[in-house]
Amino acid sequence: MKSLKGTAYLAPIGFEKQLSDELQGIVERYERLYITDRKPVQSFWAQNIWLEPFVANFESISQAASLLKDIQRNWALYPYAEHRRAALIQEKLPYISGKPVKFPINIPEAPMGSFVLLDKTTLIASARCSSAFPNGEILFEEVREGPPSRAYLKLWEALVLAGKMPSAGSRCLEIGSSPGGWTWVLANLGATVLSIDRSELDPEVAKMPGVCFTKGNAFGMTPEKVGPVDWIFSDVACYPEKLLEWISLWLESGYCKNFICTLKFQGEGGYAIANDFANIPGSRVLHLGHNKHELTWIRTLT
Repeated sequence: MKSLKGTAYLAPIGFEKQLSDELQGIVERYERLYITDRKPVQSFWAQNIWLEPFVANFESISQAASLLKDIQRNWALYPYAEHRRAALIQEKLPYISGKPVKFPINIPEAPMGSFVLLDKTTLIASARCSSAFPNGEILFEEVREGPPSRAYLKLWEALVLAGKMPSAGSRCLEIGSSPGGWTWVLANLGATVLSIDRSELDPEVAKMPGVCFTKGNAFGMTPEKVGPVDWIFSDVACYPEKLLEWISLWLESGYCKNFICTLKFQGEGGYAIANDFANIPGSRVLHLGHNKHELTWIRTLT
Protein backbone atom coordinates (compact mmCIF):
# COMPACT_ATOMS: atom_id res chain seq x y z
CA MET A 1 0.00 0.00 0.00
CA LYS A 2 1.13 3.53 -0.74
CA SER A 3 -0.48 6.72 0.52
CA LEU A 4 -1.54 9.13 -2.20
CA LYS A 5 -0.78 12.06 0.13
CA GLY A 6 -3.86 13.86 -1.09
CA THR A 7 -7.65 13.63 -1.05
CA ALA A 8 -10.32 12.07 -3.26
CA TYR A 9 -13.74 13.61 -3.89
CA LEU A 10 -16.79 11.83 -5.30
CA ALA A 11 -19.16 14.01 -7.30
CA PRO A 12 -22.94 13.52 -7.35
CA ILE A 13 -24.19 12.24 -10.69
CA GLY A 14 -24.59 15.18 -13.05
CA PHE A 15 -22.62 17.63 -10.91
CA GLU A 16 -19.07 16.74 -11.89
CA LYS A 17 -18.37 20.22 -13.25
CA GLN A 18 -19.52 21.95 -10.08
CA LEU A 19 -17.20 19.76 -8.01
CA SER A 20 -14.19 20.04 -10.30
CA ASP A 21 -14.57 23.83 -10.45
CA GLU A 22 -14.28 24.16 -6.66
CA LEU A 23 -11.28 21.83 -6.31
CA GLN A 24 -7.61 22.65 -6.73
CA GLY A 25 -4.71 20.33 -7.43
CA ILE A 26 -6.63 17.68 -9.38
CA VAL A 27 -4.13 15.07 -10.57
CA GLU A 28 -6.38 12.18 -11.62
CA ARG A 29 -10.02 11.62 -12.50
CA TYR A 30 -11.95 8.37 -12.59
CA GLU A 31 -15.33 9.46 -13.94
CA ARG A 32 -17.01 10.97 -10.83
CA LEU A 33 -13.99 10.46 -8.55
CA TYR A 34 -11.40 13.26 -8.45
CA ILE A 35 -7.96 12.77 -6.86
CA THR A 36 -6.13 15.88 -5.66
CA ASP A 37 -2.64 16.37 -4.26
CA ARG A 38 -3.97 18.63 -1.50
CA LYS A 39 -5.20 18.14 2.06
CA PRO A 40 -8.98 17.84 2.53
CA VAL A 41 -10.87 21.08 2.04
CA GLN A 42 -14.47 22.17 2.43
CA SER A 43 -16.46 21.05 -0.58
CA PHE A 44 -20.07 21.94 -1.22
CA TRP A 45 -20.52 19.62 -4.17
CA ALA A 46 -18.82 16.42 -2.95
CA GLN A 47 -21.08 13.45 -2.32
CA ASN A 48 -18.29 11.82 -0.31
CA ILE A 49 -14.70 12.74 0.52
CA TRP A 50 -12.00 10.10 0.81
CA LEU A 51 -9.79 11.59 3.52
CA GLU A 52 -6.80 9.22 3.47
CA PRO A 53 -6.64 7.54 0.05
CA PHE A 54 -4.02 4.94 -0.71
CA VAL A 55 -3.17 2.79 -3.73
CA ALA A 56 -2.57 -0.94 -3.47
CA ASN A 57 -1.70 -3.74 -5.85
CA PHE A 58 -3.09 -7.26 -5.55
CA GLU A 59 -2.99 -10.51 -7.47
CA SER A 60 -6.32 -12.11 -6.62
CA ILE A 61 -9.84 -11.28 -5.53
CA SER A 62 -9.22 -12.91 -2.15
CA GLN A 63 -6.03 -10.94 -1.63
CA ALA A 64 -7.81 -7.65 -2.36
CA ALA A 65 -10.62 -8.50 0.06
CA SER A 66 -8.16 -9.56 2.77
CA LEU A 67 -6.20 -6.36 2.32
CA LEU A 68 -9.29 -4.30 3.02
CA LYS A 69 -10.64 -6.51 5.83
CA ASP A 70 -7.34 -6.23 7.66
CA ILE A 71 -7.92 -2.49 7.93
CA GLN A 72 -11.58 -2.42 9.02
CA ARG A 73 -14.94 -4.10 8.54
CA ASN A 74 -17.06 -1.76 6.39
CA TRP A 75 -16.25 -0.98 2.77
CA ALA A 76 -18.35 0.35 -0.11
CA LEU A 77 -17.46 -0.10 -3.74
CA TYR A 78 -17.43 2.84 -6.13
CA PRO A 79 -17.91 1.10 -9.51
CA TYR A 80 -15.52 2.34 -12.20
CA ALA A 81 -13.61 -0.45 -13.98
CA GLU A 82 -13.48 -4.26 -13.97
CA HIS A 83 -17.06 -4.32 -12.71
CA ARG A 84 -17.40 -8.10 -12.32
CA ARG A 85 -14.08 -8.42 -10.51
CA ALA A 86 -14.93 -5.47 -8.27
CA ALA A 87 -18.31 -7.00 -7.41
CA LEU A 88 -16.64 -10.29 -6.45
CA ILE A 89 -14.27 -8.44 -4.11
CA GLN A 90 -17.26 -6.70 -2.52
CA GLU A 91 -18.95 -10.09 -2.04
CA LYS A 92 -15.95 -11.38 -0.07
CA LEU A 93 -16.10 -8.41 2.28
CA PRO A 94 -18.40 -8.33 5.34
CA TYR A 95 -22.01 -7.82 4.30
CA ILE A 96 -23.30 -4.25 4.01
CA SER A 97 -27.06 -3.99 3.54
CA GLY A 98 -28.14 -2.05 0.50
CA LYS A 99 -31.79 -2.03 1.52
CA PRO A 100 -33.57 1.32 1.98
CA VAL A 101 -33.76 2.40 5.62
CA LYS A 102 -36.71 3.71 7.61
CA PHE A 103 -36.70 7.30 8.81
CA PRO A 104 -35.66 8.38 11.39
CA ILE A 105 -32.20 6.84 11.73
CA ASN A 106 -28.99 7.83 13.46
CA ILE A 107 -25.72 8.32 11.64
CA PRO A 108 -23.82 5.01 11.96
CA GLU A 109 -20.91 5.14 14.39
CA ALA A 110 -18.80 2.56 12.53
CA PRO A 111 -16.62 4.07 9.79
CA MET A 112 -17.49 3.34 6.17
CA GLY A 113 -14.53 3.02 3.82
CA SER A 114 -14.60 3.35 0.05
CA PHE A 115 -12.65 1.60 -2.69
CA VAL A 116 -12.42 1.59 -6.47
CA LEU A 117 -10.72 -0.73 -8.93
CA LEU A 118 -8.57 1.00 -11.53
CA ASP A 119 -7.67 -2.26 -13.32
CA LYS A 120 -7.45 -5.98 -12.56
CA THR A 121 -4.65 -5.60 -10.02
CA THR A 122 -4.85 -2.03 -8.72
CA LEU A 123 -7.23 -0.36 -6.31
CA ILE A 124 -7.53 2.96 -4.55
CA ALA A 125 -9.21 3.01 -1.15
CA SER A 126 -9.72 5.13 1.92
CA ALA A 127 -10.77 3.79 5.31
CA ARG A 128 -11.71 7.29 6.46
CA CYS A 129 -14.42 9.12 4.53
CA SER A 130 -16.59 12.15 5.21
CA SER A 131 -19.78 10.09 5.13
CA ALA A 132 -20.72 7.04 7.23
CA PHE A 133 -23.06 5.92 4.43
CA PRO A 134 -21.97 3.92 1.36
CA ASN A 135 -20.68 6.39 -1.23
CA GLY A 136 -22.32 9.18 0.76
CA GLU A 137 -25.85 8.07 -0.16
CA ILE A 138 -28.80 7.56 2.19
CA LEU A 139 -31.50 5.41 0.60
CA PHE A 140 -34.81 5.75 2.42
CA GLU A 141 -37.80 3.46 2.40
CA GLU A 142 -40.28 5.73 0.65
CA VAL A 143 -43.81 6.47 1.80
CA ARG A 144 -46.38 6.04 -0.96
CA GLU A 145 -49.36 7.59 0.79
CA GLY A 146 -49.37 10.79 2.82
CA PRO A 147 -46.73 13.20 1.52
CA PRO A 148 -47.96 15.30 -1.43
CA SER A 149 -44.51 15.35 -3.07
CA ARG A 150 -41.14 13.60 -2.87
CA ALA A 151 -39.57 16.68 -1.27
CA TYR A 152 -39.96 14.95 2.09
CA LEU A 153 -36.93 12.79 1.20
CA LYS A 154 -34.71 15.86 1.04
CA LEU A 155 -35.75 16.99 4.51
CA TRP A 156 -35.36 13.48 5.91
CA GLU A 157 -31.78 13.41 4.64
CA ALA A 158 -31.00 16.88 5.99
CA LEU A 159 -32.40 16.02 9.43
CA VAL A 160 -30.37 12.83 9.64
CA LEU A 161 -27.18 14.67 8.72
CA ALA A 162 -28.01 17.49 11.12
CA GLY A 163 -27.91 14.96 13.94
CA LYS A 164 -30.99 16.43 15.60
CA MET A 165 -34.58 17.14 14.65
CA PRO A 166 -37.77 18.73 15.93
CA SER A 167 -39.94 16.79 18.33
CA ALA A 168 -43.19 17.19 20.25
CA GLY A 169 -43.29 20.72 21.60
CA SER A 170 -40.95 22.18 18.97
CA ARG A 171 -42.17 25.34 17.26
CA CYS A 172 -41.19 25.43 13.58
CA LEU A 173 -41.49 28.10 10.92
CA GLU A 174 -41.53 26.80 7.35
CA ILE A 175 -41.55 29.11 4.35
CA GLY A 176 -42.24 28.06 0.78
CA SER A 177 -44.17 25.11 2.14
CA SER A 178 -46.61 24.24 -0.67
CA PRO A 179 -47.63 21.55 -1.50
CA GLY A 180 -46.53 20.37 1.95
CA GLY A 181 -43.87 17.65 1.77
CA TRP A 182 -41.73 19.25 4.48
CA THR A 183 -44.77 20.22 6.55
CA TRP A 184 -45.84 16.57 6.47
CA VAL A 185 -42.44 15.52 7.87
CA LEU A 186 -42.48 18.10 10.67
CA ALA A 187 -46.06 17.36 11.69
CA ASN A 188 -45.29 13.64 11.86
CA LEU A 189 -42.42 14.43 14.23
CA GLY A 190 -44.98 16.02 16.55
CA ALA A 191 -43.87 19.62 16.00
CA THR A 192 -46.07 22.68 15.70
CA VAL A 193 -45.62 24.06 12.19
CA LEU A 194 -46.24 27.64 11.09
CA SER A 195 -46.46 27.01 7.35
CA ILE A 196 -46.29 29.91 4.86
CA ASP A 197 -46.69 30.02 1.07
CA ARG A 198 -48.48 31.95 -1.64
CA SER A 199 -50.00 28.64 -2.80
CA GLU A 200 -52.27 26.41 -0.77
CA LEU A 201 -51.10 23.35 1.14
CA ASP A 202 -52.36 19.93 0.22
CA PRO A 203 -55.71 19.69 2.08
CA GLU A 204 -54.76 16.49 3.92
CA VAL A 205 -51.49 18.03 5.14
CA ALA A 206 -53.27 21.22 6.19
CA LYS A 207 -55.55 19.13 8.44
CA MET A 208 -52.67 17.43 10.26
CA PRO A 209 -52.41 18.16 14.02
CA GLY A 210 -50.08 21.04 14.77
CA VAL A 211 -50.17 22.59 11.29
CA CYS A 212 -51.12 26.25 11.01
CA PHE A 213 -51.05 27.45 7.41
CA THR A 214 -50.96 31.10 6.31
CA LYS A 215 -51.26 32.12 2.69
CA GLY A 216 -48.92 35.00 1.98
CA ASN A 217 -45.40 36.33 1.47
CA ALA A 218 -42.83 34.08 3.09
CA PHE A 219 -40.35 36.89 3.65
CA GLY A 220 -42.93 38.89 5.54
CA MET A 221 -42.51 36.43 8.40
CA THR A 222 -40.05 38.48 10.43
CA PRO A 223 -38.83 37.77 13.98
CA GLU A 224 -40.95 40.63 15.31
CA LYS A 225 -44.07 39.20 13.70
CA VAL A 226 -43.55 35.52 14.52
CA GLY A 227 -41.60 35.55 17.77
CA PRO A 228 -39.14 32.86 18.92
CA VAL A 229 -39.12 29.53 17.12
CA ASP A 230 -37.02 26.41 17.59
CA TRP A 231 -36.45 25.71 13.90
CA ILE A 232 -36.70 27.51 10.56
CA PHE A 233 -37.11 25.56 7.33
CA SER A 234 -37.08 26.90 3.79
CA ASP A 235 -37.45 25.17 0.44
CA VAL A 236 -38.71 28.36 -1.16
CA ALA A 237 -37.82 29.10 -4.80
CA CYS A 238 -35.84 32.34 -4.59
CA TYR A 239 -32.39 33.77 -5.15
CA PRO A 240 -30.04 32.70 -2.33
CA GLU A 241 -29.14 36.37 -1.77
CA LYS A 242 -32.77 37.12 -0.92
CA LEU A 243 -32.89 34.16 1.46
CA LEU A 244 -29.67 35.27 3.18
CA GLU A 245 -31.08 38.75 3.69
CA TRP A 246 -34.13 37.29 5.42
CA ILE A 247 -32.12 34.73 7.41
CA SER A 248 -29.84 37.52 8.68
CA LEU A 249 -32.83 39.13 10.38
CA TRP A 250 -33.42 35.95 12.33
CA LEU A 251 -29.77 35.47 13.20
CA GLU A 252 -29.51 39.03 14.48
CA SER A 253 -32.67 38.64 16.56
CA GLY A 254 -31.46 35.47 18.28
CA TYR A 255 -35.00 34.10 17.97
CA CYS A 256 -33.95 30.86 16.26
CA LYS A 257 -30.93 28.57 16.59
CA ASN A 258 -31.68 25.81 14.08
CA PHE A 259 -32.08 26.21 10.33
CA ILE A 260 -32.38 23.94 7.29
CA CYS A 261 -32.71 25.84 4.03
CA THR A 262 -32.35 25.01 0.36
CA LEU A 263 -30.16 27.30 -1.76
CA LYS A 264 -31.63 27.20 -5.26
CA PHE A 265 -29.51 28.39 -8.20
CA GLN A 266 -30.61 29.80 -11.54
CA GLY A 267 -28.50 28.24 -14.28
CA GLU A 268 -24.76 27.66 -14.02
CA GLY A 269 -22.61 29.70 -11.66
CA GLY A 270 -23.54 32.06 -8.88
CA TYR A 271 -22.37 29.58 -6.27
CA ALA A 272 -20.15 32.01 -4.35
CA ILE A 273 -23.08 32.98 -2.12
CA ALA A 274 -22.81 29.51 -0.56
CA ASN A 275 -19.64 30.70 1.19
CA ASP A 276 -21.65 33.38 3.01
CA PHE A 277 -23.96 30.71 4.40
CA ALA A 278 -21.04 28.39 5.26
CA ASN A 279 -19.29 31.17 7.18
CA ILE A 280 -22.22 31.54 9.60
CA PRO A 281 -21.06 29.90 12.88
CA GLY A 282 -22.36 26.36 13.32
CA SER A 283 -23.10 25.96 9.62
CA ARG A 284 -22.59 23.40 6.89
CA VAL A 285 -23.43 23.68 3.20
CA LEU A 286 -23.67 20.48 1.20
CA HIS A 287 -25.25 18.82 -1.78
CA LEU A 288 -27.73 16.22 -0.59
CA GLY A 289 -28.47 13.08 -2.51
CA HIS A 290 -32.01 14.43 -3.00
CA ASN A 291 -30.89 17.91 -4.07
CA LYS A 292 -31.11 18.91 -7.69
CA HIS A 293 -29.38 22.08 -8.92
CA GLU A 294 -29.24 23.34 -5.37
CA LEU A 295 -27.38 23.09 -2.08
CA THR A 296 -28.63 22.74 1.49
CA TRP A 297 -27.60 24.95 4.39
CA ILE A 298 -27.76 23.32 7.82
CA ARG A 299 -27.16 25.26 11.03
CA THR A 300 -27.79 23.72 14.42
CA LEU A 301 -26.85 24.98 17.86
CA THR A 302 -27.52 23.46 21.26
